Amino acid sequence: MTQQLSPETTENTAMLSNDPDWWRQAAVYQIYPRSFADADGNSIGDLAGITSRVPYLRELGIDAVWLSPFYPSALADGGYDVDDYRDVDPKIGTLEDFDAMIGTLHDAGIRLIVDIVPNHSSDRHEWFQQALAAGPGSPERERYIFRDGRGEHGELPPADWTSVFGGPAWTRITEPDGTPGQWYLHLFAPEQPDFNWHDADVREDFRTTLRFWSDRGVDGFRIDVAHALTKDLPDQLPSQAELDAMPKDGTHPIWDRDEVHEIYADWRTVFDEYSPPRIAVAEAWVASDRRPRYASAEGLGQAFNFDLLEADFDAAQFREIVTFNLELSATSGSSTTWVFSNHDVVRHPTRYGLPPKAADEDKAGINWLLSGGTEPQLDAAAGLRRARAATLFELALPGSAYLYQGEELGLHEVAEIPDASRQDPSFFNSGGAEIGRDGCRVPLPWTASGPSYGFGEAEAHLPQPAWFAEHAVERQEDDPGSTLSLYRRALHLRRQLQTDETLEWVDVGGDDVLAFRRPGGWVTVTNFGTTPAELPAGEVLLASGPLDGDVLPGETTVWLRD
Repeated sequence: MTQQLSPETTENTAMLSNDPDWWRQAAVYQIYPRSFADADGNSIGDLAGITSRVPYLRELGIDAVWLSPFYPSALADGGYDVDDYRDVDPKIGTLEDFDAMIGTLHDAGIRLIVDIVPNHSSDRHEWFQQALAAGPGSPERERYIFRDGRGEHGELPPADWTSVFGGPAWTRITEPDGTPGQWYLHLFAPEQPDFNWHDADVREDFRTTLRFWSDRGVDGFRIDVAHALTKDLPDQLPSQAELDAMPKDGTHPIWDRDEVHEIYADWRTVFDEYSPPRIAVAEAWVASDRRPRYASAEGLGQAFNFDLLEADFDAAQFREIVTFNLELSATSGSSTTWVFSNHDVVRHPTRYGLPPKAADEDKAGINWLLSGGTEPQLDAAAGLRRARAATLFELALPGSAYLYQGEELGLHEVAEIPDASRQDPSFFNSGGAEIGRDGCRVPLPWTASGPSYGFGEAEAHLPQPAWFAEHAVERQEDDPGSTLSLYRRALHLRRQLQTDETLEWVDVGGDDVLAFRRPGGWVTVTNFGTTPAELPAGEVLLASGPLDGDVLPGETTVWLRD
């Protein structure tokens, strides 16, 4: 029998404390605000919509919300092109709405982490507009990275670099006198000019921004592209080929330079002005041995670990990744992080329902999206079964678990989005060769009917497929076998069982079965294969799927108390 939760665990009754370590084993739920809930009927999710759903978040059992960008933005990159770092996009609310939202979250015992985007601003940012008007050599241009072009008349870019979203990484401007002028660097979209972090104005302004939101009660920050802020660009820039060949060992001109940690040490002094100290987590796509410095107590304090996200549903891979990352977190003194889905990747039920990728091939999920969701064939049922098993495995691990909105509903990636409805810049900049990330950003289904399945009163800003109705919250919340019910039980039970940040691997036999014990006798067993295995003895607390007596079915995880 599955253990019934006691009444006090069905509500989040924990009041926020001054515990400086609250984040170490927190369950954090990412909200992409424009696709969560629309309260004003303009087809875009908003802060009031989030506030209205706080009872849902409380019942889910999370410890914190990570809020993706909500700042004024032209949405050239889903809000990661920021016009003003200390305001709210009027399409999704006001500062007063923000204050109401954070107050409601805190009253429910839920903390708030907000996205900070320090590598680049929007091209509509006041500073960039000043830089365009001020002319070459001005202090205003020093806040960004401007260069003269090559060629007789500066008609060639300073280098042949390619942006992350495709297309050139340098864009030429028109000078105030109307003549073709300098070029500016944008590692991402042309609407996202890179800051010059050697400039004192830039550094001071971000200190002001961190204090602005901390003073409003924000509990922490997720740092976007944390490994790219400091750049060392010589007069003679390397080619793209030369850039790609350079080691990323702290000396690369762009990525993961050692001096970026001087910035985060400075930010740490700001975080420590508050009680409890504000926390931060780095989005740093760096070599594993470079990650601990971002997660150090003298820096940001925590860094994302994307290793499980990139792994197949495979016992050997999972064990190696968990063992390695627990050792790595001990190096930094931080706790590790676990994540399967977010706003940038194909949802994990879909990834797990596709054939594993070969070492020399693109990810199967990307190929599947490019085919419009037809090739390779998706086994949706198997994908969801594996995703439920993987999530229960994840939630039993020591460290922080980062969840993405909609995964608790078992949502698959949406492939059937018409080209005319797409929004991701990578789709447009690559001429459709990169399908983009819209498929994981489709607004959530709250009800099984209505113009946007309860997301709002009008159609959603990205088209929702008809199959969303079966995944709606109202269809799942009273179904004990639903994915939503599984997440709720797991997250509440996790609080009761959580102990220190260690685990012990348990040999239960079989290459496809992985088991570990946490202090207090909490044992997690996952059958990654398709052949049933023997279920170890113990009291069953929770299972990701139906059990059959003393047998653990394939692609299933069980929590036991031995």
